[in-house]
Amino acid sequence: MALSKDYDLLVIGEINPDLILAGDEIEPAFGQVEKLVDEAALTIGASSAIMASGAARLGLRTAITGLVGDDLFGHFMLDALAARGVDTTHVVVDSARRTGFSVILARGSDRAILTYVGAINALEARHIPDGLIRSASHVHVGSYFLQTALRPGLPRLFQHAQEWGTTTSLDTNWDPQASWEGVDEVLRHTSLFLPNEAEACSLTGEEELASALPALAERVPLVAVKQGARGAIARFRDEVVQVEALPVEVRDTVGAGDSFDAGYIYGYLHGWSLERCLRLATVCGSLSARAHGGTDAQPTLAEALAYMQEDGIEGER
Repeated sequence: MALSKDYDLLVIGEINPDLILAGDEIEPAFGQVEKLVDEAALTIGASSAIMASGAARLGLRTAITGLVGDDLFGHFMLDALAARGVDTTHVVVDSARRTGFSVILARGSDRAILTYVGAINALEARHIPDGLIRSASHVHVGSYFLQTALRPGLPRLFQHAQEWGTTTSLDTNWDPQASWEGVDEVLRHTSLFLPNEAEACSLTGEEELASALPALAERVPLVAVKQGARGAIARFRDEVVQVEALPVEVRDTVGAGDSFDAGYIYGYLHGWSLERCLRLATVCGSLSARAHGGTDAQPTLAEALAYMQEDGIEGER
């Protein structure tokens, strides 16, 4: 695919920080009991923002559009994303709203998350100009179920994007309401679908991925499914490939799936084979788990390709 537009990638989604508190005794206790944690960090949060950071880190010309409040957390996110090479000029700053945020209690590879929605669910399709869609080679949407105001207009937005020669991808993330409604209409205009295994099964009503994957392949041309420590599997038409995760010391899996998405889309936009795209995606997802937070350990392209070469996959374009 020729990357001749203003942006290689436009990410549409939620923009909010994560406050990560890590330790062995991380569970809070009421009754005004104070506990001390081992580590604390305020960092880029939100599936969409983490994915945009990973894509820019790999070298894609990346822009993000979303909605934040005119407040401390909103300005933190704009500054942090810009520092990572993400174009934030299309983010809507609304002084009438407050930026959402999550508090993550991390214990080893497990975590609990408390989220204040704030402006996360306020973005609407009307906030996104047609010209911005036309300016991108690819459009990605994350956290579909959290973005309740965007959902009604998303099928038409994706349809127009494809009519204008822009490919599309979707990562729904988990549905907190467990309804899994409305996705099929979007998938009709989706070029690439990027769920994890649990999401794929929930969306199709299947108990096993072996049945869920072909069911999804009937709805969307290309499906890449994240399987955590077991790697990933992808299907395009009748071709199915599976790769293993890298053996890394896992400190935090926050954002690993979003880094996976960034890696896959990099390969997809450069016309790589199904297996090569999936290997880059899996490398990016695995390496991102080396540090707390979703962005601190995201690899550069050179670093990711070095791991691919060690795995016997040629890294040159």
